[in-house]
Amino acid sequence: MRPDDASIREAMKNVASERRRFGYRRIHVMSLDFVSDAFTDGRRFRVLAIVDDFTRQCLCPVADTSLSGGRLSRELDSLIAGRGKPMTIFSDNGTEMTSMAILKWCQETQVEWHDIAPSKSMQNGFVESFNAAASATNASTRTLFSSLAQARAAITAWREDYNSNRPHSSLGNATPSEFAMKMAMEKQAACDLLPGLSAFIS
Repeated sequence: MRPDDASIREAMKNVASERRRFGYRRIHVMSLDFVSDAFTDGRRFRVLAIVDDFTRQCLCPVADTSLSGGRLSRELDSLIAGRGKPMTIFSDNGTEMTSMAILKWCQETQVEWHDIAPSKSMQNGFVESFNAAASATNASTRTLFSSLAQARAAITAWREDYNSNRPHSSLGNATPSEFAMKMAMEKQAACDLLPGLSAFIS
């Protein structure tokens, strides 16, 4: 076996190992959910959380007083313009996710949308875990928001902390950002050795 063949085989072996570990989620899957909170004056606001199931990265926390299906589709368009289109999105069957705007968006983008079973939130476990961690942090710090700008700033800071400073045992004790970088480097190395491989590890 030639030395370059050995390098190619090793790269393919690494990719295959990651596929076995993460199964179909190795091929871009996102999960999303909404959580609600209140300002100090009692007004309600909502937060849209979108998580990459493979890297566990929080991608797009959006806070506003109203988040319709149309707004959700626009946020998804903005997200995939920078990251690429997922194959599947998991969510509950709330009104925003079953709206005509989202049905139309799925038809136009050809993204499969999977609604979890009612009262089965752990079928959407990755984003539920993120929301639980965010809620626990908010409770422990007793953070109260008086404005939307304040809430958005805090949520953006939390996203950065979650992605960059919180290791996950499921990621080999790497943070989501570290794991995403590691996977990107491994994919690039494999594709450099065998360009045709990129079609199988997207």
